[in-house]
Amino acid sequence: MQIKIDTHFAFELESGADALLQFEVATTPAQDILSEYTTLTVGHDSYRIAAQDGIGDRLWVGGDGLIEVNYTADVAISRQTPDLASLSAAPMRRLPAQAVQYLFDSHYCPADQFQSFVIAEFGKSVGGQRIESIRRWIADNFTYQPGISDARTDARSSFIERRGICRDYAHVLVTLARASGIPARYVAGYAPQVTPPDFHAVAEVFLEDPNSASEGTWHVVDATGMASGGDFAKIGVGRDAADVSFLSAFGPCEFLRSTVEVKTASQ
Repeated sequence: MQIKIDTHFAFELESGADALLQFEVATTPAQDILSEYTTLTVGHDSYRIAAQDGIGDRLWVGGDGLIEVNYTADVAISRQTPDLASLSAAPMRRLPAQAVQYLFDSHYCPADQFQSFVIAEFGKSVGGQRIESIRRWIADNFTYQPGISDARTDARSSFIERRGICRDYAHVLVTLARASGIPARYVAGYAPQVTPPDFHAVAEVFLEDPNSASEGTWHVVDATGMASGGDFAKIGVGRDAADVSFLSAFGPCEFLRSTVEVKTASQ
C-alpha cells in the first residue's frame, strides 16, 4: 500500500533549551520512502542521530524561540500480515539479544505486576494465540477516549481506567505480552484510518517468522483496530512512549500546535 503523509507542528524553546524530535518515517525492508521533505525554522542548531535499534533518525534542535516543523512523505508499505494466532513463540532461552531487552519492565510498562493476571485470563493460550487473545481482550474491554490520559499515564493506570488513546492501548498490550514472556515493543508511526488524525502508536511482538527458518521477527499489533501492518508507516520503536516521542524537551518548552494528515494514494 502507498500512503501520503503531511505533518506540521510548532513549539517554542526558552533559555537555550534542547529538544529531541522523531517524526520522519524510517527506512526499513518493509517500507520504502518514495519521496520526503523536511523543513524546520531557520536559525536553530540541529543535529541528526540514529534512533533506538537503528530504526529511523532523531533530530536534536536547540536555542530560543519558535520552531516550526513541516514534513511530507510518500511511502510504499510491503509488510506481511500473517495470522497471529498461527505463530509460535521462541523459548526465552533461545531469544536473540535484540529481543531480550523487550522482556523487561520499562517506565510505562510494569509487566511484572501483571503476571498473575495473564495466567488467570490467558493461561490456556501460548505464542501468537496468547497475543491475539490479549488484543481481543483490550479491544473488548477498553473505550477509546481522547483527553482521559496524559504523559504520566502508564499501563497500570490505563488498565484500571479501561479507557484512553492509542498510546495507552499500546502500553497495555506491550505490558501484557511481556508479562506472558513474549518480547514486545512500542512503535510510533502513521496510518490512514486514525481518528482523529494524529501520530499513531501500536505494539510489535516478537514471534515466529512464517517466511523464514530464522529465530523470529517483529509483528505489528494494534488493539485499537485502526491500523494493520499493511498500512502502518513506522517512525521508530522503543521500550515505551518515552523512547519514541515525536518531541522530547530538555528545558523550558511550550507546545503550540500540530496537524497530521495521512491518506492512501488513491484518496
